[in-house]
Amino acid sequence: MATRTTVRKTYKLWVNGEFVRSESGRAYAVHDAAGAFWANVPQASRKDLRDAVAAARKAQAGWAKRTAYNRGQILYRVAEMLETRRDALRAELQAIMGISASDADAELDASIDRWVYYAGWSDKFGALLSAVNPVAVPMHNFTVPEPTGVVGIVCPNEAPLISLTSLLAPILVSGNAAVAILPEAAPTIGLTFAEVLATSDLPAGVVNMLTGSQAELLPHLATHVEVDALNLCGVSETERARYEQLAAEHVARLHHSPNFSRDEWLSPRAQGLEWIEPFLEFKTVWHPMGW
Repeated sequence: MATRTTVRKTYKLWVNGEFVRSESGRAYAVHDAAGAFWANVPQASRKDLRDAVAAARKAQAGWAKRTAYNRGQILYRVAEMLETRRDALRAELQAIMGISASDADAELDASIDRWVYYAGWSDKFGALLSAVNPVAVPMHNFTVPEPTGVVGIVCPNEAPLISLTSLLAPILVSGNAAVAILPEAAPTIGLTFAEVLATSDLPAGVVNMLTGSQAELLPHLATHVEVDALNLCGVSETERARYEQLAAEHVARLHHSPNFSRDEWLSPRAQGLEWIEPFLEFKTVWHPMGW
């Protein structure tokens, strides 16, 4: 019997709802936990990042205008489709991260549950974070939350599936769009997860994922005027100051989620209303009333 040719997977960037190669034509090698070659992944360029931000900006308004119920349906659909990709992601987590099958299953279970969790928040966070304000004039004064806009995320190397889920889901549930720079050491997990998003009814451009050198991409992400907020979770505290200064030039919001250990990412500490709130703006309305 003839030996079959091994068909290796081609990993691509996820931009504007499509899997695309880097315009630079560059790639770099990713190795598994044992040091063996796993795959080549695109090394995104400045132009790839600009394309991703432009796609996110174009998609964000439409995503925010969808009803909270519909956004919740789509986040739940992500959980459904992630459940169908368990086998592929389990094998990849085991190979890349060097963890056991039971640990990979635990990360998959936590990721699926977290998407369901945030789907349930879609029509509830607004009620908890809005307020009717007492004022000493004949006005009706109330405050409501709104999405910040386009959020840039730098993902950590630790627990790449559950950490990506924990950073991405609370940003999306309120109507933001995202541009995520995946961890350099384990980018293929996020790119495989993008295949889940591709079949989850998520509008094109709401989520964009890039792979490559964080040192090359981050200055352009931080200075891009269409990026409204940054979460530099995957950047070490000693390196954040440089990017914070760059982001301050166009008054981008800065909020850095804690860079947890694997066990902490799996725990309830990595979810909650406090993960949604940092990427909201609060609009206060004054409405005239009769005496």
